[in-house]
Amino acid sequence: MGTRWGICSAGNISHGFVVALKTPSPEDHQVSPSAAQELKQMQEFADNHGIPSVYGRYKDLSVDPEIPADVVYVGAIHPHHLRVGQLFMNAGKNVLIEKPFALNAKEVKKLVATIFPLFLQALRTHFFVSVEVKELLSHGDVGEVRMVRADLVTPLTHIPRLVEKELGGGALLDIGVYCVQFVLMVYRGERPESIQATGYKLDAGVDGHAVIVLKFSCNRMAVCTCSISMMLTNDAVIVGNKGMIKVYTHKWRPILLCIVVRHPLPEPSMPLNFTHSAELRYEAEEVHQCLLSGKTHSSLLAEITDEARRQVDVTCSQDGSLLFLNKMYINRIGLCSLLWNTSLQI
Repeated sequence: MGTRWGICSAGNISHGFVVALKTPSPEDHQVSPSAAQELKQMQEFADNHGIPSVYGRYKDLSVDPEIPADVVYVGAIHPHHLRVGQLFMNAGKNVLIEKPFALNAKEVKKLVATIFPLFLQALRTHFFVSVEVKELLSHGDVGEVRMVRADLVTPLTHIPRLVEKELGGGALLDIGVYCVQFVLMVYRGERPESIQATGYKLDAGVDGHAVIVLKFSCNRMAVCTCSISMMLTNDAVIVGNKGMIKVYTHKWRPILLCIVVRHPLPEPSMPLNFTHSAELRYEAEEVHQCLLSGKTHSSLLAEITDEARRQVDVTCSQDGSLLFLNKMYINRIGLCSLLWNTSLQI
């Protein structure tokens, strides 16, 4: 039986996700009743995608018996992730929440505390390119990984929500998570021994540019650079003692690997708002597999970006006080990490 999806919100990313759902076999994924805060907007979305019924309130979707054990995709804006995620999980729904999970690790842990069978973060680079990178690393051609660099730098200040502090704007929360996730994927979800970050704030109070340096055990390093205020190269490099893997990207959408001519993408059934959004199907495929195997998540990614934002001096009202110990600021939680737990094979 295929996975049935409820769609929460009718924005551009939700459009891309629904189109991507149609690229695998039609039997694998179906879109069930969906909801947005504006019923008219959701009705237009439903008409465009052939969704059978819609609601103008998230709460109505949360109690809909049409999705008893499948998944709700939460594509709402960042500050709503905690409230909406809790709403659906408390109603017994599995959820796939767009990145970031929430605005900080404290909110992620609240989500974890209400965790139902499945609770995943939608990070397209994790589900898409990590399959290929893990395969390359498993062959051992590059030897022992000693250094990882991940850069995502592109002008985005023209997008209003990205420069609004209370909407979860800024480079770290919106695109920096892709860089940190990539590093954690390569280092198999290992907790870094130290986190150092620097950057600068825009006039609106959000971080416009940030650099994070992570040190792992055995002197292995990683550097993440993210910016919404300038244009630089966007790529990632994994350096081992025998060789190197380079991932070429189109912004945050990797489509080329250094030893692969081109990674094929599914063909979308209609025009997309974001280039290569058909790759969102890999998020759906991972959810389908996790439903079968019962995998869950940890808050490590949010904790690292919390510490980076603290050092860059970027906080929002939801943070309260971001307090960490000097050497090991991150409390462990006893859940397997989706980022790359040894028990999770993607």
